[in-house]
Amino acid sequence: MQETLLVAALILAVIWLVLRIRRNKLEIAAESRPTKTSTGGAFHAVAISYSESACDAAKAMTGRRFLSSAAPRLPLPECDALECRCQFTHHDDRRTGQDRRSPFSPGNYGGGTGTYERERRDRKDRRKSTGGQS
Repeated sequence: MQETLLVAALILAVIWLVLRIRRNKLEIAAESRPTKTSTGGAFHAVAISYSESACDAAKAMTGRRFLSSAAPRLPLPECDALECRCQFTHHDDRRTGQDRRSPFSPGNYGGGTGTYERERRDRKDRRKSTGGQS
């Protein structure tokens, strides 16, 4: 009877230890995950939208997106309007969706700019031994 209680206590201790380790791993993973802030995340961006009577400084920024942390303050320092009506338009990402990667490159990533028929490196492989050592 005493051996059965000892085995049961040992099994419960192992189960408790496994559950505690798993919970700690989940907490660490949750802390390392990027959090989505109220502004829209790590790459939240803004663009300046304006009316027809806007200043030239605002019109010069047409189509530009800024990370929200690097956006200029409104009204712009160069603004010459009597009453500035410019405002920010919010976007989830600074990129506009124009992907510059080539669809013909391997794996659809990388900046391949062409193909080469022969190897262009001059040096030999640095990992191969030259002095007969193995």
